[in-house]
Amino acid sequence: MFTGIILAIGHIAAIERKAGDCRIKINTGKLSLADVALGDSIAVNGVCLTAVELGAHYFCADVSNETLTKTLMNSLTVGAPVNLELALTPTTRMGGHIVSGHVDGVGQVLEKKADGRSFCFKIKAPAQLAKYIAQKGSICINGISLTVNDVSGATFSVNIVPHTLAETTLGFATAGTLVNLEVDMLSRYMERLMQGEAAAVDQGGVTIELLQKSGFLG
Repeated sequence: MFTGIILAIGHIAAIERKAGDCRIKINTGKLSLADVALGDSIAVNGVCLTAVELGAHYFCADVSNETLTKTLMNSLTVGAPVNLELALTPTTRMGGHIVSGHVDGVGQVLEKKADGRSFCFKIKAPAQLAKYIAQKGSICINGISLTVNDVSGATFSVNIVPHTLAETTLGFATAGTLVNLEVDMLSRYMERLMQGEAAAVDQGGVTIELLQKSGFLG
């Protein structure tokens, strides 16, 4: 699990193709790996990967076909910058929101325009993710925890402050840039519950009436 607070920008040092999938080596820049062990999770552009080799300033991870298909990992090239975050611990500050590192889809930056000292990004999400994106809700873009300003259909906007522009790869983004998206996991679980498939013992399932009775709805 992660918080969506980026700790450093790393760079792809090597890509080794292996029987259809690949192993990548990532230079971690200013990110310390002192307390990272083999098998630990590290988020790379919002994708949860497992460290299978560690050095003082790098780690390697295997990337499965599923991940290559569903994220932008397959489009990375040697030298490309990537956002990095270590998995949270019991003492981690929850500065963002709960992020799983399981990317839901790929979006595209439609517009990037100045807004005071910040920049407003307009992003188009895949149509099937639109229902999970809410005004003032949370969304994860390339591993960055952000707040949705406005949403219209599958298009939403976020404001990026100067610090985030300087410390993440969004500083390099322009109109047309593709980004990994992870929606708020609470919305996905709520949808599953509302489907009633995870039925209670009495087979009644979760209904609007039950949610109202339990105080979840006004």
